[in-house]
Amino acid sequence: MSIANKLDWKTYESITKYIYETLGKQSGVTIKGYGSNCKVKGKSGTSHQIDVLTTHSDGIHSYETAIECKYWKKKVNKDVVMKVSSIIEDTGISKGVIVTKSGFTKDGLEYAKFKNIGLVELREPTDKDHESTPKEIEIATLQINLNIRATRPKLLQINLGNNRNLDVQDEFDLFNYFILLREGKRVPFYDYVTDFRLDIADQKEVDIEITKSYKLPESYLFRRGISESIRFDEVTITGKLTQNDYSKGLEFTLVDKVWLLMKSIFEERTFSFSENGLIIEHKKI
Repeated sequence: MSIANKLDWKTYESITKYIYETLGKQSGVTIKGYGSNCKVKGKSGTSHQIDVLTTHSDGIHSYETAIECKYWKKKVNKDVVMKVSSIIEDTGISKGVIVTKSGFTKDGLEYAKFKNIGLVELREPTDKDHESTPKEIEIATLQINLNIRATRPKLLQINLGNNRNLDVQDEFDLFNYFILLREGKRVPFYDYVTDFRLDIADQKEVDIEITKSYKLPESYLFRRGISESIRFDEVTITGKLTQNDYSKGLEFTLVDKVWLLMKSIFEERTFSFSENGLIIEHKKI
């Protein structure tokens, strides 16, 4: 089964968070909150749920951006834009962005432009898209006598205590898991995986196993679509920074399949998101 076929609204929201977190890292953008527990209280006294809330600073002031995710089959209309606009006005958040897979109606586009709300399409590519964007992302072209070594974090084991290992065939399967904490808070399991991967990426030496434990007393692990749960108190993740040597005597190209396209409507920027999490921007020539 294709990874794309596993996409649902919750995974869509997590991927949106991942993309904005990755793209914003170099410019100082961080994720302040996301999901059902991310709420901001407005001047009206009303609390508003924000799908993804980012923040960045220019050294003097801090600016927040509220991102609304709509995993809809229909186009987003001006009613959704009006809702986001009113939340921005009530909370004092600097910027609003709507991310959807099915595009926007004409009135939605017009009203968003008037209210300075960013509009983004995040969806699977079509054959028409591939007329201007490739089906695959070219990672590198390796030529004769080139020494190419690629480093990346690799998960080796996820242990829930009592010799219970979480067995997943593909790391993207982890998007389907969430943790119910003792205080009742529901947290995507991939949050801990992302935190661990960032720790590994900071390491300088390859093939050195690193283990990190997260104490989560009286918690339960659930998988989407399955009613059974696993009771645990601590999750321990083991991994390492790996390095692959792609040096060869023949020329060849490393590619990764394009999974999703991300198009910013007003800024006219297009990004490709690969099945393995690689993000590239397609620059206009």
